[in-house]
Amino acid sequence: MASAFEYLKRAWYVAAMSSEVAGEALFHRRILGTSVMIYRLADGSPVALHDRCPHRFAPLHMGKREGDEVACPYHALRFNAEGQCVHNPHGNGRIPAAAQVRRFPLIEKYGFLWIWMDESDADPALLPDFSPLDEGHPNAVAQTYMHMDVNYELIIDNVMDLSHIDHVHGEIITTRGQLSPIVPKVRERETHISARWEWSQTPAMMIFANFLPRPAEEARHYFDITWTAPANIQLSVGAVQDSEDFAEATSQYDLHTCTPEDAFKTHYFFATRRNHVESDADYNTMKIQAMHQAFEAEDGPIITAVQQEMGEAEFFSLDPVLMSNDVAPVKVRRLLQKMIAAEKLR
Repeated sequence: MASAFEYLKRAWYVAAMSSEVAGEALFHRRILGTSVMIYRLADGSPVALHDRCPHRFAPLHMGKREGDEVACPYHALRFNAEGQCVHNPHGNGRIPAAAQVRRFPLIEKYGFLWIWMDESDADPALLPDFSPLDEGHPNAVAQTYMHMDVNYELIIDNVMDLSHIDHVHGEIITTRGQLSPIVPKVRERETHISARWEWSQTPAMMIFANFLPRPAEEARHYFDITWTAPANIQLSVGAVQDSEDFAEATSQYDLHTCTPEDAFKTHYFFATRRNHVESDADYNTMKIQAMHQAFEAEDGPIITAVQQEMGEAEFFSLDPVLMSNDVAPVKVRRLLQKMIAAEKLR
């Protein structure tokens, strides 16, 4: 059985927000236990290389750029964007055949740089479609990044089980106690798990109330979330008055995606796009800061404490009590285990 310490390898993980890799900088991040250096070529296209010189294993991001090439900080071996050593300043200048650095496939899409860490050929078709993030006014979409000292599956659990909202978060997204009693409608596909909640509350969620016709009155709401492998959760939420059609709702489209640094450290990326006050850049800044701070101050401390209590134990080995609100996250854990186990047999 797959454990919390194993990863789905033949999949796309977010390596960085597009905005994190800019100019001439040599950006670096540890992903699935491997050090990766990312930088942009002169034409703006991104490159990801193993952040380790094959000579004495110095991190290449500490080196210097020479055009589109990078010189190791220790002995100045220079590598091109394909990971090939193209210059050796020592002795007769002969370049050893083993002087190669692994290059990782990248896709830049939806405001992120997605990386393929497996040694098999990268499959672009395995990158889920989050194209709504690319639609609409540029001031209506934003991304943020957080680092957490937890196993990535605990973050997935948190987003797949939204029953915690009224118990963890403040007034801004309270459901007035309506959400916890609802057992979500779960939809299962071969590589997806989805869950949906629908309810009414008075007044509407504060994130939407002032954009509805009557802010103080009742509104119908929904959450719809879909997990796709390995660690992507697309969450849509909206509220509507004067209509039975949620397509007319004031809403937002969010993406939560996790990339393990290692077994107990996670890179957590978040993107959100809304269909209201779309051109207001100041509102956009405020919104992403509020989402970031809510997680750091509310969800984050609890999830971190959970990890500390669990230690290095695998989740199911602790025989957790399971309740109705656990349906979706447990199905995700089981499906992910199944996919990891199947991958190992290939």
